[in-house]
Amino acid sequence: MALAIVYSRAASGIHAPLVTVEVHLSPGVVGFNIVGLPEVAVKESRDRVRSALLNTHFEFPIRRITVNLAPADLPKEGGRFDLPIALGILAASGQIPKNILAEYEFVGELALTGDLRSVRAVLPIALAAYHAGRHLIVPYENVQEAALVCPSKLFSATHLLDVCAHLTGKKLLAGSSAHYPERSQLNQCGDIAEVKGQAHAKRALEIAATGQHSLLLIGPPGTGKTMLASRLPSILPDISDEEALEVAAITSISSGGFKSENWRQIPFRSPHHTSSSIALVGGGRPPKPGEISLAHRGVLFLDELPEFSRHVLDCLREPLESGCITISRAAFQTIFPARFQLLAAMNPCPCGYAGSLTRDCHCSNEQINRYRGKISGPLLDRIDMQVEVSQLPADVFTQGKKESLESSNFIRNRVMIGRQYQLARQNKSNSALSIAEMDRFCVMQQLAQDLLQQAMIKFNLSARVYHRIIQVARTIADIEQHSCIAQAHIAEALNYRCLDRVRMVSL
Repeated sequence: MALAIVYSRAASGIHAPLVTVEVHLSPGVVGFNIVGLPEVAVKESRDRVRSALLNTHFEFPIRRITVNLAPADLPKEGGRFDLPIALGILAASGQIPKNILAEYEFVGELALTGDLRSVRAVLPIALAAYHAGRHLIVPYENVQEAALVCPSKLFSATHLLDVCAHLTGKKLLAGSSAHYPERSQLNQCGDIAEVKGQAHAKRALEIAATGQHSLLLIGPPGTGKTMLASRLPSILPDISDEEALEVAAITSISSGGFKSENWRQIPFRSPHHTSSSIALVGGGRPPKPGEISLAHRGVLFLDELPEFSRHVLDCLREPLESGCITISRAAFQTIFPARFQLLAAMNPCPCGYAGSLTRDCHCSNEQINRYRGKISGPLLDRIDMQVEVSQLPADVFTQGKKESLESSNFIRNRVMIGRQYQLARQNKSNSALSIAEMDRFCVMQQLAQDLLQQAMIKFNLSARVYHRIIQVARTIADIEQHSCIAQAHIAEALNYRCLDRVRMVSL
């Protein structure tokens, strides 16, 4: 029977569902039809495959060729099915053996000369093929990305003839391996010691890094808010291999694609304030991850926070709580992971100079309230820490004496110790604790409970803010290696809530 079955993979978010490529040769009117919900690029495979087979001196069957891409209700896009379709035609016509095809999966776009070209989203394909127990053959340009999963089951080729020689046993393809540089986050984002002064903001940054808390920096222009934010990755602990694979899988399906030099780098995304809601949360057809998913396991930095559209900012509320984003359309639903650490910066008023030592602010209270009102109360409630970054006097920069500043590596060691306390106690960061887990792991002394109760009554805080304060206080206690939350920890956590609906003052 002139029928061959070849396995490949489609793209559906960060997943790669199996696609069975069925090729049937039958007598009748000569033709080449592809069915199974193919998009335009897949339909064009007919011309690429035919030219590639002829130019590599294979026989192109002068028969009726029917290619079915199953399942039929799964959209197929791109040129990734060129290689499996070509191999299916060769197997169905008896030019290569059929029996060995069941052990492999294939992806790759064919040039008219038979050369293999790279495709996107190879890492999810490699993960799925590995779990299915099959070998995977990819274009050579994709081997570094695919080899992150299991190099022993991976082969790469540069030409269709190389794949056919491997399947016939004439010349086996060499195995693959990947070599990536070690983490060099500090060299990319600079050292926190480069920031003069701002001890209060640096302390908040250390607490945020330890407990993976969201943080909002508020201050006049030139106080170092952006500089502080860009140094956050330098004090964060390394991500695990499993987390690195999650990050790589998301970047693999993005428009930018996976780059080997970014392996194990902590994502740091900083979209412009003109970004749309789709750019932030993802979308399109087929759906692509947005900035919040590209910041998964890393940092999402929103500079000039009130300049973002309020509708765009409110899109952050759900993923901040759930750690994922669901994109629903009439024909499909895609879920992208989005467990990021939110870091934001804003001016205290429209002109930016409220509290400045060098320039006067002429904004009225109404203008200031309208400016701050661009950030909704529910979103502010979800930001764990809100910290003022004050302007420094000129002598801090002009004096000859150099202050003794802690380096990023020094602070990072403390952050790692605090993070280890959390993982050993609850196997997750403090910011991810549920209410039931907080009752178990966030034990407070009586004086601490009394202080927090007074703050709740005096400042009319919401239940969400109540729990956020406890989480931050738990992180402060972890940094100081205390088993219980003391009054001083609650007091410091309250000090990091300067932009609530009623402005906090010292208790």
